[in-house]
Amino acid sequence: MKVSISSPAKINLHLKILDKNSDGYHNLDTSFQFIDLYDFMTFEQAKDGILIDTNNSSLNTKDNTIYKAAVSLQELSKKNSGVKITIKKNIPIGAGLGGGSSNAASTIMVLNKIWGLNLNQDQMMDIGRTIGADVPFFINCKNAFACGIGDIFQEKESDISKYIIIDPKIFNSTQKMFSDYEKSKKNKNELLKDDQNSFWGIFLKSNKEVKDFYKKNSKKHQIYLSGSGSAMFIKYNSDAEKDEILKIIPSNWRFFLAKPLQYSPLREFV
Repeated sequence: MKVSISSPAKINLHLKILDKNSDGYHNLDTSFQFIDLYDFMTFEQAKDGILIDTNNSSLNTKDNTIYKAAVSLQELSKKNSGVKITIKKNIPIGAGLGGGSSNAASTIMVLNKIWGLNLNQDQMMDIGRTIGADVPFFINCKNAFACGIGDIFQEKESDISKYIIIDPKIFNSTQKMFSDYEKSKKNKNELLKDDQNSFWGIFLKSNKEVKDFYKKNSKKHQIYLSGSGSAMFIKYNSDAEKDEILKIIPSNWRFFLAKPLQYSPLREFV
């Protein structure tokens, strides 16, 4: 069996860090929105082994979410199940757009089908939690308000805006961002008073070029930060607005035009 899918990105319309659990995880209040920015994945059954063929060298090791997800499913298979996974990465890595989590969720959902494991959605989400906090959202397949560590969902209507996703080509470690956030609480001046995302202050503090961009343009445009960064986005509703926004993006950064999705294209695998 061979299955080809589009693995979608997400943005956080808002993200507030509430407090820290005894287990080290943070409680969040956030809003997840699927967008039509995708990685493209193909799964082909094999006799044994897990092979990942990719256009991104960072996925050539076993320390990635796709491999971890495949191993988790393989351990549940009663027969010797193998797979060749081909992935064309398009979603920026370390940008707060959920690419790695989406890839892991896609892997869990597709292998559940092609290996005939018959796991239900809740069981797949439980496996996803062991790989990353955002993985259950992608298995849930619905736009949602989320609390807990970002894995307790309340379904919400899709946003209706169009977006320009701005990629400053900075790799942001989510773990480091949470660590820096904890340190910054000791110095309240480092916390930007921005209700949209709790990470804004520390993100701008550590990236001068982004800080200059933000200070220059945030009065005229509402600039949003997705996840723990580094990707930002600006909403627009007309071609004139779009053209105006595109002019302010530095030439050495990337951008993507994106639209909201009503639901994940992977819901057929639930």
